Amino acid sequence: MTERRTTTSGHDYEQTVARLDAELARRGLGPFARIDHAAGARSVGLEMPPTLVVLFGSPRGGTPLMLDAPDLALDLPLRLLVRERAGHVELVYTDPATTVEQHGLPAAAAAPLAETVASVVAAVVAP
Repeated sequence: MTERRTTTSGHDYEQTVARLDAELARRGLGPFARIDHAAGARSVGLEMPPTLVVLFGSPRGGTPLMLDAPDLALDLPLRLLVRERAGHVELVYTDPATTVEQHGLPAAAAAPLAETVASVVAAVVAP
């Protein structure tokens, strides 16, 4: 079972995304890709609130895990959703410990990933 974590940002959407970009750059964590679902919706004449998925991580951290569990490549790099919902901005991610365990690796293998994503989120939402 996939476990999602949701944290509310005290910043507006643009500030939250800018803070995320700055924090990832500061840590040398990519991003590898950005998926702007709201822009995709607009491209076909639909509307949705700002919704961005950022894929980030480090080949140094993820590669050894994928060598031990090749199917983990479907779940890495890490993903962080930034969305505007009901008047506030949320950051949502899948708990890396749950993901790694689903691929048969020990929970300890996920500790660096879990610590990384949690500390990135904490830095982004900090006042």
